Amino acid sequence: MKRSVVTTPSRIVGISALLAVVFVVVCIVSLLTGTSGIGFTRVLSGIMSGWREGHLVLTPSEKTILFSIRLPRIIFAGIVGAALSTAGVVFQALLRNPLADPYILGVSGGSAVGAITGIIIGAGCVTFSVPALAFLGAVLTVVLVFVIGNRNGRLDSNTLLLAGVIVNAFFSAVIMFFISISSNADLHNITFWLMGDISLADGNKIMLMSLFLAIGAGVVYCYARPLNLIVAGEETAMQLGVNVKRTKIVLFFAGSLMTAVAVSFTGIIGFVGLVIPHMMRMMFGTDHRLLLPASFLFGASFLVIADTVARVIFPGMELPVGVITALCGAPYFIYLLRTRSV
Repeated sequence: MKRSVVTTPSRIVGISALLAVVFVVVCIVSLLTGTSGIGFTRVLSGIMSGWREGHLVLTPSEKTILFSIRLPRIIFAGIVGAALSTAGVVFQALLRNPLADPYILGVSGGSAVGAITGIIIGAGCVTFSVPALAFLGAVLTVVLVFVIGNRNGRLDSNTLLLAGVIVNAFFSAVIMFFISISSNADLHNITFWLMGDISLADGNKIMLMSLFLAIGAGVVYCYARPLNLIVAGEETAMQLGVNVKRTKIVLFFAGSLMTAVAVSFTGIIGFVGLVIPHMMRMMFGTDHRLLLPASFLFGASFLVIADTVARVIFPGMELPVGVITALCGAPYFIYLLRTRSV
């Protein structure tokens, strides 16, 4: 019989520190990986020469590739991966459904409709216009699903889940309609957006996404203990003093906010919020005091790895990162379904 491991503060700190180190190592490897020929040896020699001469000895083009193209992209991938993984933990717990992910409540569909509308009307020439429309579509969808799921003053998990599925199905039909009437010039942008794209990362997006992630993740972690009790049973949680309705509303909107912002900037990146929480739950248990930071950190590492593979697997071309996450996530989830109860 498997012995349960008690989640102590020292264990939370230790595992979080380990996963943080893994994330840093992944970022360094990703920074030194690419098709431009700037490898580890070249950068190391530049750093060593820089220590002797007082500055980093790299060519202007090498500095641009490393610090203006790759580094912002790595940071942004880490932020998005952390946001989607954290939101995945929240929705799986709130809905008490292991198949729930950040997009299950229709956020992806609403965001996609907003973004595609912006692409078709030519709003992409205006800074932040497509992400703004995508974010607006996601927020309106969240409000709609919340109104439908709030039955008789009670936020019912099953009704919420069904509302999300129905809204997603409706928006899928709208998306297909938009694609069928789009010009060839718009189809490429729409396809890349629907499969996830991190190539347009920049400082403004990183700062904005970081702000929303910090707020959302901070709020969610403050509710880690009540979330443990809700997963054990809502009646038990209420008997132990948890305001279940308020907790579910706060967590629902915090998770939706992180997902909406991520989707509005990167498009739909599937399986991160579905698979990463499962992996961390298998490794470290179900206590959300540890599960949340573990998923946050490992989700960041996973998406950085996926984006690195997407940009180097085929020299001279770049795949949408959502293709890589699906190719990795789908087989792993099939393995879970076949070998253990999820």
